[in-house]
Amino acid sequence: MNLHQFAETHDVTNQPPSLDGANLYRIDLPLQQWSQRFGAGWAQARIDEYGGLAGGPLMEAGFLANQNKPVFSSHDRYGHRVDLVEFHPAYHQLMRTAIEHGLPSLPWSHPQPGAHVARASMTYLHSQAEAGTGCPLTMTFASVPALRLQPDLAERWMPKVLATEYDPRNVGMAHKAGVTLGMAMTEKQGGTDVRANTTKAFPVGARGPGQAYELVGHKWFCSAPMCDAFLTLAQTDKGLTCFLLPRHRPDDTRNQFYIQRLKNKLGNCSNASSEVEFRGALAWMIGEEGRGVPTIIEMVAMTRFDCMVGSSALMRQALTQASHHCAHRTVGGRLLSEQPLMQNVLADLALESESALALSLRMGRALDHLSDEHEAKFARLVTAVGKYWICKRAPVMINEAAECMGGAGYVEDSILPRLYREAPVNSTWEGSGNVQCLDVLRALSKEPGVLDVLFNELGDGHGDKRLANHIHQLQAAFKDTDDIQFRARQLTEDIAVGLQAKLLLEAGNSDVSDAFIASRLGSTGRVYGALPRGLNVEAIVTRSTPQGF
Repeated sequence: MNLHQFAETHDVTNQPPSLDGANLYRIDLPLQQWSQRFGAGWAQARIDEYGGLAGGPLMEAGFLANQNKPVFSSHDRYGHRVDLVEFHPAYHQLMRTAIEHGLPSLPWSHPQPGAHVARASMTYLHSQAEAGTGCPLTMTFASVPALRLQPDLAERWMPKVLATEYDPRNVGMAHKAGVTLGMAMTEKQGGTDVRANTTKAFPVGARGPGQAYELVGHKWFCSAPMCDAFLTLAQTDKGLTCFLLPRHRPDDTRNQFYIQRLKNKLGNCSNASSEVEFRGALAWMIGEEGRGVPTIIEMVAMTRFDCMVGSSALMRQALTQASHHCAHRTVGGRLLSEQPLMQNVLADLALESESALALSLRMGRALDHLSDEHEAKFARLVTAVGKYWICKRAPVMINEAAECMGGAGYVEDSILPRLYREAPVNSTWEGSGNVQCLDVLRALSKEPGVLDVLFNELGDGHGDKRLANHIHQLQAAFKDTDDIQFRARQLTEDIAVGLQAKLLLEAGNSDVSDAFIASRLGSTGRVYGALPRGLNVEAIVTRSTPQGF
């Protein structure tokens, strides 16, 4: 007997074709339509180009960057303290590509209608390939409004913050064409309660905005510690104040900024998050002394927006993988995507993904028109609403998408485990769920006109009785102020789904809007895949499934 004839035990069949190299923009009809709807039609070629990068070389780099986590080196081989975090070349490839294409800078360098929407669309594509680099990219982008509060510092730093050149070298800002910025806010004893911070700031000479101070204290979370400078908080005689702290002093010596260790996190593995100490670290005051929280909130508002975009991106990539798998995988002689129960699940996931994208890009449109009072108040509210709701929905949605793929969605060869581990960071970072819901109440109760803007935005239901009834109930809920903090999550959810329903209705795709309203405003099941009868689920699934494979 020739045993070699048995070396091949089986043919590999019933597997989906590879999505490697797919242009993530071209296979995403909702992104194409929503980005144009909210003003980024002029940027479609630019977004399309990034879609090709995200689905090709950046997707490959994302796997490599996660397989090769950053490593902290406290000392060099001679025993000198260096505090370096070393990254795999794939991480630098991701950073360089994003910065060269303007992901941290586009709306600031080229302000025009649709610029925030265009930038958010490219960030949405980038985050599908790899979300960990989103932390330094987002913070660099988000630092601009805070830096502008201190014109003398902005004059020195802004040209390099907005540059489209990536330079990861551990050298002073003066030697670089482009820089990245990070953030260090929370401390061990306070966490979200930054007013409990104990880090102290001591004036070097003159006091006040723009002046030099030395900071002594610690930060329990310092994101992306290899950035060139950080916005941070410290106590002065007048209270908590915002500072810009660079890694290097003006004389090119290293600042007294010491990394204690890197965080061992659930996800977000390609990014380094750290614990640090300031031992007389030189920093410059930004904004009014004692007004550190209002100053740094200028940055936080933008990072919360990117949490919305990032969670939407994770959901979209999970949906892409699940719908593609089911479009090519047969069970019992039929494609999974043609089987009624799987259609129910996939359509439900598609509704979640598209409604998240719609609300995120509507928020981008508001940022593009902040000179309009309605848009400014809308942005103030929806930053918290969207950050809460979209980020909360992502983990369970990604889990369901992985289940559509069975074991193939559970193993590390797939991107689904990474998406699932990544999802909770957006709901936790920059204020967890309760913080966002309390901020919603704060905006509605303490900032004149925000509640009116909400109901002006929602309108009268746009001809849909179910939405009209939802709006009426929401109005009644806000008139009842008893135990309103206890009900804050429900109120925030009701605002979010009402806004999403309104956006989908306005867009004119009745298959999508009818299904969303029937499931989110109706009394259907509590898990995905419980859509009611009578919906065009086949059309919804087709809309979300990559074509041409």
